[in-house]
Amino acid sequence: MRDITEILTKELGRKREHIENVIRLLDEGNTIPFIARYRKEMHGSMDDTLLRSLETRLLYLRGLEERKEEVLRLIEEQGKLTPDLKQEIEKAEVLQRVEDLYKPFKKKRATRASKAKEQGLEPLANLIYLQKQANGDPADAATPYIDPEKEVPDAQTALQGACDIIAENIADDADLIGRLRDKTYKSSQIETEAVDPNEKTVYDMYYGRSETLSKIPNHRVLAINRGEKEKKLKVKIEPDTEALLGMIRRRVIRNENSIFKGLLEETVADAYKRLIAPSIEREMRNLLTERAEADAVKVFMKNTESLLMVPPVKGVKVISIDPGYRTGCKVAVLDETGKLLSYTTIYPTPPKKDIAGTEKTLKKLVDTYGCNVIVIGNGTASRETEEVVSDFIRKNRIPIQYTIVNEAGASVYSASALAAEEYPDLDVTTRGAMSLGRRLQDPLAELVKIDPKHIGVGQYQHDINQKELMTALSGVVESCVNRVGVDLNTASPSLLSYVAGISGPIAKNIVSYREEKGRFLSRRELLKVPRLGPKAYEQCAGFLRIADGKEALDATGVHPESYEITRTIMEKTGIAKEQITAGGVPDVEKKVQQAYPAGKLSESIAKMAKDLGVGEPTLHDILEELKKPARDPREDAPPVIFRSDVTSFEDLKEGMELSGTVRNVVDFGAFVDIGVKQDGLVHISKMSKKYINHPMDVVSIGDTVKVKILSVDHEKKKISLSMID
Repeated sequence: MRDITEILTKELGRKREHIENVIRLLDEGNTIPFIARYRKEMHGSMDDTLLRSLETRLLYLRGLEERKEEVLRLIEEQGKLTPDLKQEIEKAEVLQRVEDLYKPFKKKRATRASKAKEQGLEPLANLIYLQKQANGDPADAATPYIDPEKEVPDAQTALQGACDIIAENIADDADLIGRLRDKTYKSSQIETEAVDPNEKTVYDMYYGRSETLSKIPNHRVLAINRGEKEKKLKVKIEPDTEALLGMIRRRVIRNENSIFKGLLEETVADAYKRLIAPSIEREMRNLLTERAEADAVKVFMKNTESLLMVPPVKGVKVISIDPGYRTGCKVAVLDETGKLLSYTTIYPTPPKKDIAGTEKTLKKLVDTYGCNVIVIGNGTASRETEEVVSDFIRKNRIPIQYTIVNEAGASVYSASALAAEEYPDLDVTTRGAMSLGRRLQDPLAELVKIDPKHIGVGQYQHDINQKELMTALSGVVESCVNRVGVDLNTASPSLLSYVAGISGPIAKNIVSYREEKGRFLSRRELLKVPRLGPKAYEQCAGFLRIADGKEALDATGVHPESYEITRTIMEKTGIAKEQITAGGVPDVEKKVQQAYPAGKLSESIAKMAKDLGVGEPTLHDILEELKKPARDPREDAPPVIFRSDVTSFEDLKEGMELSGTVRNVVDFGAFVDIGVKQDGLVHISKMSKKYINHPMDVVSIGDTVKVKILSVDHEKKKISLSMID
């Protein structure tokens, strides 16, 4: 069997020892965040994205080898395993190749070929396939196989049965099928047409459309799949049939003078049309879908990461409004920590349109609680609510701003068992309003409560493989949570469950322990939590923070296993623990150079690492934590845009230049919030003067961008934007 470690070494371009170490760490039950952060020396500082790719590929390769062993055993049990076949199976690089090689030996349901074999026609099939006879009549060759008792009443029936056997053998030829599959993918067209040409649908652009199979963009594949599922589109693959038949003929017909040439020509056509083409067409559709889904998952992962890493707006008191029409707009007032202070309902929208009452309520809430930010959900009635809020701010001239937040998934969360458990005394609508406000105060802590696919920042997330999507998105959430770190004494069970090594039940146990015993004073106290053993502690401890605890380093990202070495570093550089609790040591590099004089900082760090017997990557991380303990990586992201006025759709004109916030990134462009209800689209061709492969090469969710309006479609409410000066 193939050397999996060697394969991964070549594919990832990493040292073999690093790959071996990662495999061993994974097999020992270590989590990706822990490996990425605290075992850098062992894997050459791979990031968590690369480590997850390695893990995924490792699982595939191990599954491939297991399947090879199973196939070899099954063929061996039939007594048909030859040395050449064994070698072909063992060197197979993809699962499809293994299945192609196994296909002739797989137990099949009754077929025309299997019936012909039962009738004793396999020797005749072999005779025909050898093509040695140049003279005579094929019927004469078939005469000895006539047997009425076996339902072979004449030579023609015998020849047909023999050809059925040959057709199935052709369809089972692994090498041939591999080449036909490759040719079909490269040269075929995928054609779409309307089920009802007179019906106007969102799939109009796909009526009578044809594209090269291998070049169709992934987002169009998913759109076509959805249109077909909704019975609005008919989809078919149109291959270069003659070229494919030519490939089969060259494989099968080796003697142009054989008396069986005509029969074999017909058999080739039958094998392709009846057995090969339908199978390959299904494979092509599956291949396109898998390719498109994999790309959609990547887009969704990146967008979800960008959304989760939007910086929190700290220290603000929030009036959070969940807009609506008939039942009014639900309002929740939150303090700086997200605690609910008050809730009510206002009716600024039709049918009541109580503007005066709404402004009176908002003024009272601002005066009573000292609120300085208003949050408005971007769903139904958002536009009308925003206008009222903007007028309220202008009329009263109060120092308050507002912003729009994406409310995708808020209704799902507010009606969930989790929300009911957290706020049993509040109704669904109030929970939803609270969630919107908390998304501003700490997006990561709030959004982890929602099934990632409901966050609404991808393409066709409900159409793709849900298991793969959830696995990928859970990995993204886990990565973000552990990158930021979690306050052990305030985190919800939802947030804790994404910390490395902590399962859902353990997260609940942590909160229960906290509620019963009081706040945690040290990380070591985690070991008293039921079901949280030494292994889980090792994995999670470095990602959990304790402010004002017994141990100053518990407030940092330094792992407890490195406390002793960190104290030695502090001693040698003259750093007091009080400096850690006071916000860190900005000049830590200078102190290192003073303790270990050298020409360059890197040389000083190398000398220190050697002296202390610690790896340089770990030393770098410790120094960074001493410099700025528990630094929040979200600080590097663009800040939230606040507004005090509103622009209407009718105000938009071609050529206007505006600032906006990227709300979603897809294969063909980015949707940007420019202050009106509808987000504008910046097509990928309008993002840069240079060629770009994907919009994500230029923008991410949360980015603030300057855009110019190219066109405004008032009828369809569509805005076309450009980022090119």
